[in-house]
Amino acid sequence: MALHQHRQPVTRFIMRRKAASARASGTQAGTDVRELTLPLTVARTAAMTRLLTAFTFLWAFGDKALGWGYTTPAGKGWIDGGSPTKGFLSHVAAGPMEETFHSWAGAAWADWTFMLGLLGIGVALASGVALRVAAAAGTVMMALMWVAEWPLARHLSDGSLSMSTNPLVDYHVLYAAVLVTLAAIGAGRTWGLGTIWERLPLVRRNRWLL
Repeated sequence: MALHQHRQPVTRFIMRRKAASARASGTQAGTDVRELTLPLTVARTAAMTRLLTAFTFLWAFGDKALGWGYTTPAGKGWIDGGSPTKGFLSHVAAGPMEETFHSWAGAAWADWTFMLGLLGIGVALASGVALRVAAAAGTVMMALMWVAEWPLARHLSDGSLSMSTNPLVDYHVLYAAVLVTLAAIGAGRTWGLGTIWERLPLVRRNRWLL
């Protein structure tokens, strides 16, 4: 599905030859050209999706670590002694793991796991390597966040409306689906280091590292 960068000039050359041949024979080249350009377009679209998703994870990491003043106030970042998980987990107000998440809120292991997850997934997506690992880790993270928000609930534990926009498929599910799709189609080969990564002896012996 994804194409290697070094094959793109060859593809463009074939496209030009196809179009020229079609014009010379008096036939339309639209179908042939589309057949050649579609895989390249898909590869580039997947690569752009990968980079945008990487930016989402890396921005979340930076804001929570440095306190850029968006979701994390300035001076309240992780480097300032703040907790990336305390605010979110301590406000969980629905679902079967409500009390469990409250007990995790602010714990050092939870902060480190969450932040390393954000950074690792973001770097993997940005570079185009280890997308299967990133997809697995990201899916687990999104599943836990889905349970924490528990969109199935119509009401919170205090009786107020949950304001859930969809009881099953929310943005956490969509992020997980995007991660799995990017890994499945090898989106790291275009505008990334996926091709080089795949050739490493360690990766060739352990295909789950792709």
